[in-house]
Amino acid sequence: MAKARKPLKTANLIQIGGDHYNTPIQHWDFVIANGVPYMEAQIMKYLLRWRQKGGVQDLKKAQHFLDKLMEVNKNYRVPTGE
Repeated sequence: MAKARKPLKTANLIQIGGDHYNTPIQHWDFVIANGVPYMEAQIMKYLLRWRQKGGVQDLKKAQHFLDKLMEVNKNYRVPTGE
């Protein structure tokens, strides 16, 4: 029988990979707290990290997600509140 893993206190205490996610407010916490949809969260992720991690390639990734978001929502109209 496999030994059960002890649950982590919080995933925010663990860093996997580079330090580009080491910020005062974790991206995933903001996304969860504000109910940001997947495509918009991906755009934000790349925009927030481009200087620390991927440079212009991350900006291109953000643009690629934005292009797809606009493609699938080409008929969407933002409510004006009027």
